[in-house]
Amino acid sequence: MQSPSSTSSTSSETGPARPSESPRPVPSAAQGGYRPEIQGLRAVAVLLVAVYHIWLGRVSGGVDVFLLLTGFLITGSLVRMVERRGRIDVVAFWTKLVRRLTPAAAVVLGGVLVATFLFLPPDRWRAAIAEVVAAGLYYENWKLALDAVDYLAQSNSASPVQHFWSLAIQGQFYLLWPLVIGVAAFVAARAGRSPRLAVGIALSLVFVVSLGYSVVSTELNQRWAYFDTGARLWELALGGLLALALPYLRVPAWLRVIFGWAGLALLLSCGLLLQVSTMFPGYIALWPTGAAVLVIVAGTTGSRVGADQLLRLRPLHYVGDISYALYLWHWPVLVCYLAVTGRTTPSLTGGAAVLALSFALAAATTWLVDAGVGRLVRDRATPLRSLAIGLACLLPVLAGAGGWSWRLAEEQREREAFVADVGNYPGAQILTDAGADAPLRDLPVYPDPATAADDVPATYPDGCNQGTQSAEVLTCAYGADDPERTIALVGGSHAAHWFPALERIADDNDWRIVNIIKGACLFTPAEQRYRGEVYTTCHEWNDGVMAELAELRPDAVFTTATSTSIDTDAGFGGEVVVDGYLERWAELDRLGIDVLAIRDTPRFDFQAPECVATRGPDECVGSPAPSMAETSPLESVRGVPENVTFLDLSRYLCTGDRCPVVIGNVLVYWDNAHFTATFARTLAPMLERDIQQATGW
Repeated sequence: MQSPSSTSSTSSETGPARPSESPRPVPSAAQGGYRPEIQGLRAVAVLLVAVYHIWLGRVSGGVDVFLLLTGFLITGSLVRMVERRGRIDVVAFWTKLVRRLTPAAAVVLGGVLVATFLFLPPDRWRAAIAEVVAAGLYYENWKLALDAVDYLAQSNSASPVQHFWSLAIQGQFYLLWPLVIGVAAFVAARAGRSPRLAVGIALSLVFVVSLGYSVVSTELNQRWAYFDTGARLWELALGGLLALALPYLRVPAWLRVIFGWAGLALLLSCGLLLQVSTMFPGYIALWPTGAAVLVIVAGTTGSRVGADQLLRLRPLHYVGDISYALYLWHWPVLVCYLAVTGRTTPSLTGGAAVLALSFALAAATTWLVDAGVGRLVRDRATPLRSLAIGLACLLPVLAGAGGWSWRLAEEQREREAFVADVGNYPGAQILTDAGADAPLRDLPVYPDPATAADDVPATYPDGCNQGTQSAEVLTCAYGADDPERTIALVGGSHAAHWFPALERIADDNDWRIVNIIKGACLFTPAEQRYRGEVYTTCHEWNDGVMAELAELRPDAVFTTATSTSIDTDAGFGGEVVVDGYLERWAELDRLGIDVLAIRDTPRFDFQAPECVATRGPDECVGSPAPSMAETSPLESVRGVPENVTFLDLSRYLCTGDRCPVVIGNVLVYWDNAHFTATFARTLAPMLERDIQQATGW
C-alpha cells in the first residue's frame, strides 16, 4: 500500500532564484523555504491513495509521490545542516524522527490491535499481531515481500497494517541517508569541494544503481520488487537530486504554469491508466514521480491560472496537515469495514463512511499527538527526551502484541493436550466402519482456525519445498535410514499436503519418504502457466526431477493423478487428467519405478478457517462441484502404463454433494484447498491400507 511523507515539514531547498540573481546558489546562505504547493501535493496524493483503495480497489501511484517528497525534504534538510554546521548530527536527526513519527503510528497500531479483536475473525488474529510488530519495528515491507513470493501465503487476507510497508521503506531510508550524505560531505571537505556537488554525485550513483536494479527485479519478480527497499530507493534519490538542482533551475513563469497542470494531470491519471500494483516500481514509476517533479518545479507561479492556486487552497492544506494520520487510518478502517459487512468492496455510501471515519480519526490523532508531544518538548527537545517519547509510545503496543500472542500460544497448547487422544479428534477415521460407532465429544475444532495456517507439512518450515521462482530441485529425506521401501513424493502443493500421512505410514513401516515438491507445479512435461504467464521454472524443475529420480530409483513415486480447479488460471476448469501425466508415468515405467497416483482433492470459493471462525463448523460445508468431476476422470482414462496404481480417498472428504470443512472435530483445510497436517495424519490408516492392497508391500 502507499504512505505519505513521514515528515510534516514543508520546508525545502530554496525555489528558483529571481532573474536578477546569480544562478549559482551560495551554499552557506541556502535556507529552507515554505513551499505551499508541496502541502497541497501531499493532500492530493493521500486523497488519491484513499479513494483508489476504498472505491476502485487499485493502487494510485501516490506512494511514489510520498517517497519522492521524503527524499526531497530530507535531503534538503540534511544538506543545509552540513552547510550550517559542517557535519550531520546523526543522533539528533534520528531521535527527532522517532519523536515525530512514532506517536501517531503507535496510536494507530494500538487501535488496530483493539479493532482486530473486535472486528476481525479469530483466524486472522495471529497474522495481524505479527504484522503490527513488523510495522512498529519498520520491517513490514520485507515481511510482505517474503509473503508475496511464498506460495502458501498468497491466499492470506489483507492485513490491517500492510500499508505500513512504505513507512518501513522510509524508516530504512532515514537510517541510510544521513550516512550517505555525511560521507559525501566528509569527502568533499577533505577535497576542498562543495558538499552539494559531492552529495549530488553520491545521489546520482544511488539513483542509477537503484533504478537499474528496480527495472531488472520488476521484470524478474515484480511481487518482490514492489516491497524491496533497493528497488524503491531511486525514487527517494530522485527527490534528493531535485532538492539539489532546484535552486539552479530558471523556468519561465508561463512554462511553470504548464508544468503545474501537466504534473497534476499525470498524477491523477496514473492509477486509472496503469495497473500500478502489478507494474511498479521499475521505470514505469517515473510517471507519478515525474508528475510530482513537474509540480514542484512549477512552484509558486504567481499566475491566477496556475495549478498552485489550487494547491494553495486552505482545505487542501488542512488535508496535508493530517495526511500522515489519514494515511495511517484509512486502510485499517477499510479492512475492518469489509470484515464486518462481508463485502469485498464498499458501496458508495459505505466508502463515504469509511473515508469520513478515517478523516475524523486522523484529525483526532493529529491533534492528540501535536498537543501531547508538543507539550512535552515545548521547552527542550533533547535527543534523549525525543527517544524516550518514541519508546514510551511504541513499547506498550509491542508489549500488548506480545502478550496477546503469548495467550494465543497458551490456548494452542491447551488444545494440543486433547489431540493426543484419537477419540477426541478422530478426523477422517470417524468415517470408517470402525469409527462410525464411536461417540464424538463436543470439543473445540483443532487446529484452531486462528493458527490453522501454521498447521502445514513439516517440509515447509524445513525449507524443503521449492517456491515458484526457482527451478532448483530440492530433496529432503524423512524416515528410516535403511528403509524397506522408498517413496518419492513429487508435484505441487496438492501432492505436498499428503506428506503428513505418508510420513506416519513410513514411521510405522520402516519406509523412507523423499520430498520433491515445487509450489503450483504439476509433475508433467507439458507447458504450465502460473498467474497467467508461462511457468518457465516449473518446466525446468520437471526436467531436473526426472534426472534426480533416474539417479535415486525409488520404489515408487507418489503424485497427483488428476488436478482440480475452480478457475481457468491453470489452463483448465474442473477436474482433469492433466496433459503430460501419462507421458511422465510412462517415463517412470521405463526406469522401473512404480507410480502411486492419487485423485486430487476439492477446492472451494471460501476460506475454511475464516468460515469456521465466523459461522461455526455446521455452517461451513463446501461442494465437490465445480472443482471435482461428478465421476472420477480416472475411470475413463485410457493408455495408462502398467506401473501406475490409482488411489482415491475422496470418500473421506465428501459425501454426495457435501464436503464438510470440519470432520471428526478436525479442521480439514487451512485455506480453501490444502489439508491441515493434523487432518492429513488422520488419513494415514486408510491411505496405508490402499497402498498395501495395491502393491502387496
